[in-house]
Amino acid sequence: MKIGVIGAGAVGVGVCNYLLTMGSVSELVLLDQNLERAEGEVFDFRHTAALTFSKNTHIVPTDDYLTLIGCDIVVITAGSQIKDGQSRTDLAEINSQIGVDIAKKIERVAPGAKLIIVTNPCDIVAHFIVKNTQYKAQQVISAGCVIDTARLMSIVASRINLDPKNVFGYVLGEHGSHCFTPKSLISIAGQPADYYCDTHRLPRIDADKLLESVKQAGFEIFKRKQNTTHGIAASVFRIIQAIMINERSVLPVGSMMQGDYGLNDVVLSLPTIVGSNGAESILQHPFSDEEQQTLQDIASSLKSVVAQVAKSTGLNA
Repeated sequence: MKIGVIGAGAVGVGVCNYLLTMGSVSELVLLDQNLERAEGEVFDFRHTAALTFSKNTHIVPTDDYLTLIGCDIVVITAGSQIKDGQSRTDLAEINSQIGVDIAKKIERVAPGAKLIIVTNPCDIVAHFIVKNTQYKAQQVISAGCVIDTARLMSIVASRINLDPKNVFGYVLGEHGSHCFTPKSLISIAGQPADYYCDTHRLPRIDADKLLESVKQAGFEIFKRKQNTTHGIAASVFRIIQAIMINERSVLPVGSMMQGDYGLNDVVLSLPTIVGSNGAESILQHPFSDEEQQTLQDIASSLKSVVAQVAKSTGLNA
């Protein structure tokens, strides 16, 4: 399998690290408009081959999109970071144009690739890529709420002193401030969360407070180091693995709604079967009326941002 990573920043390099040490990739392309930066990262990575027992992946630095010919998966991390005084809509306007420009260049050389969008706001950027290229909706995957869900699992696990992989639950909606976590989907070691906490004499989990802790986790990381990298890179690698070996794993990735839950033309994170064809199908969950309304509200908020971005950029919405 051949994989491309666009952007040699911290997240892009982190994704490369996972692919080189844990993945089964025949060729890995690291593309950045700053060729020297891409070359430096690749030269550095090559020296690890003598020290690790990972696959002997051929890794290529480039600034030429032709190098992506034949890619099965391309990860887009390139874009602007939010600056002081900028709104999320300002960032969406900038990065949606960057994302669409990159996707069109990829489309010319790898029209069959699955695209994983990491550039923030990833759901908005993914939306405009679907609407402004010939890529099918299932080929364009927003990294979405995979990282938020990982944070949820880790926070719960720390409170109950268990491995996070024994905690199950989802953060859904938008990767950002507009997200929610259905308490009915939170379980611990296969047991309903309340039952587990009661039988182990632990305080019950308040879903609303838990969600606030999840949101705050990203802010706390950003406040201290001005970016979030390790968790995001691991989340992207998780999505890549599901596609690479056709796992058909259920992950809370973002994809374009096409009638699911009565929603259309908006990218949202919902429990999605991810396999070799990309975001293959969305699972239907019996959300409560309140949860369904929350989902509708999130969709409306995102559509409002999409309309503003389309108006200011001229991109198809």
